[in-house]
Amino acid sequence: MKKAVLFIFVLLVLGAAAAGGYFWVREQRLREFTRTSFGDPSTRVVEIPQGTGPHALATLLASERVVSDADEFYQLVRHDNAGPKLKAGEYDFKGALTPAQVLARIVAGQVKTYHFTIPEGLRVDEILPMLASSDLKLDGVKLESLSRDPAFLRKANVPAGSLEGFLFPDTYTFTRGYTEESVLLKMVSRTFEEYRKADLTRKAGVTLSTLEAITLASIVEKETAATEERPRISCVFHNRLRRDMRLDTDPTVLYAMMLIRGHFIKNLTRQDLETPHPYNTYKNKGLPPGPIANPGAAAIQAALNPIDCDDLFFVSRNDGTHVFCPDLRCHEAAVQKWQVDFFHGGSHPAATPTRAAATHGGHRRK
Repeated sequence: MKKAVLFIFVLLVLGAAAAGGYFWVREQRLREFTRTSFGDPSTRVVEIPQGTGPHALATLLASERVVSDADEFYQLVRHDNAGPKLKAGEYDFKGALTPAQVLARIVAGQVKTYHFTIPEGLRVDEILPMLASSDLKLDGVKLESLSRDPAFLRKANVPAGSLEGFLFPDTYTFTRGYTEESVLLKMVSRTFEEYRKADLTRKAGVTLSTLEAITLASIVEKETAATEERPRISCVFHNRLRRDMRLDTDPTVLYAMMLIRGHFIKNLTRQDLETPHPYNTYKNKGLPPGPIANPGAAAIQAALNPIDCDDLFFVSRNDGTHVFCPDLRCHEAAVQKWQVDFFHGGSHPAATPTRAAATHGGHRRK
């Protein structure tokens, strides 16, 4: 009896030793797998669907040549109890990576991101194709439809008949899965964010509504690329509005002619100036019905917080800056110097002044 008990005890010890040896070997093998880099210099983009479990994930990564062995990676996920922490999304794996690095990236949710930049002063018809051609692969037709859909505009709290003026120019970062609606909503939210910042420093006496402020900002944006000039150009327009003068600003007429013709043309004719249209500020007093472009933060700030000035006119120096004048006599002298003489004085024989150049800002005697 004692011999039998001893024999069983020896068997148990040997079995335990064998099991311990197996698990030790298994642990060493997993440790070596975890620390060994795998992969070539190429980039592998892997989409991990929502609800993917450890086994399916391991199989997917092995099939995409991100890890060398599906079973070993599955054991790594179980060993680290990482199953509940796995995050779905699109992942970008480049070069040789250890399985530990791969798993850490998925647990952290370091998904692939896409970037695009919208410059200041573009119109909606210029911005939407940029979104459609981005790596997000957005539907251009749907973007166009949403940009003037009343239900979507209400959802976005846009107080206008289109998104014009409310797609904030900025650099955006998105991940795969953002819809056309969510991208546009993000851009609109940035406009309201900048508007709220500008509203905190709104100048006393400036009573513009949100739509009016964005409309004026869009005109300021189109009139100058010089950031330091924007508060002064805004002052000119505020002064003209207070005096019940027409704004006489060329960019609004260009926008009106685009709406009439269905495409944008850079130059204006005298007939264009005389064409009746709600956006033609040579024919109508006050601000146009809505924005003519999408202004940046500096233009929005300028619209709500113009400097103090007596100016009613400005004319281009042809270098991106302007001469400002408080009266017509000063303005006409500036036009003579910077437009008539500049283009016809012999120093620029190849230059041909357009009507817009000769009366930049539109401030001339009617």
